[in-house]
Amino acid sequence: MINIKTPREIELMRVAGEIVGETHKYLIPYLKPGITTKKIDSLARDYIIKKGATPSCYHYDGYPGNICISINDEVVHGIASERKLCDGDIVTLDICACYKGYHGDSAWTYPVGNISDDKKYLLEHTEKSLYEGLSVIKAGVHIGDIGEAVQKYAESHNLGVVKELVGHGVGNHLHEDPDVPNYGRKNTGPVLKEGMVIAVEPMINFGTADVYLMDDDWTVVTADGLPSAHFEHTVLITKDGYEILTKR
Repeated sequence: MINIKTPREIELMRVAGEIVGETHKYLIPYLKPGITTKKIDSLARDYIIKKGATPSCYHYDGYPGNICISINDEVVHGIASERKLCDGDIVTLDICACYKGYHGDSAWTYPVGNISDDKKYLLEHTEKSLYEGLSVIKAGVHIGDIGEAVQKYAESHNLGVVKELVGHGVGNHLHEDPDVPNYGRKNTGPVLKEGMVIAVEPMINFGTADVYLMDDDWTVVTADGLPSAHFEHTVLITKDGYEILTKR
């Protein structure tokens, strides 16, 4: 069931989204060669709690981290460890915070030190694919319109669109209906209505779109070992467009 949020719920989600965006901004200066992903995870946890929220990812379906931290060919759900960031890496922070029972969710991929031109290209066009998807949003359009916009942009830049992983509704559950794929056709899928809240999150690979699950049963990686990027905002559907709730 797709829920329409009440004004009170929307206000709580604005706060949750603001905390997520602020956590991203807080962590950016730490994303340097030599820091461990475990340290990044603990910094995120402490900051979210300081802001009066809790990390939504912690123990979500058994996930062991506070945020998801994915490096290079890791598409999503990387688990914090003693692994250190290296110059030339790209790292995705997927941060979710719960404030008074309501969630915010945003992922962003960052460069670490000096990255290759290929990685710069991937980051630039994955971020742009997110905004291409957002640009079509308003009450009355279909979910498929979002997916078509993302897919058309990414594939026109010879990038692989991951199809096994999709965006989703957000509310008092981290993942709600509807699914929001990063591929599709216009005028298909559920119709967007004012008051809905969804997470749009292109996961785009530099090479093949194919992915597989690692033995830890969480980390998803590219099948060819080439890098992947992930950009995500939680947005409120309005009559004439959308409001980003997870502004950075």
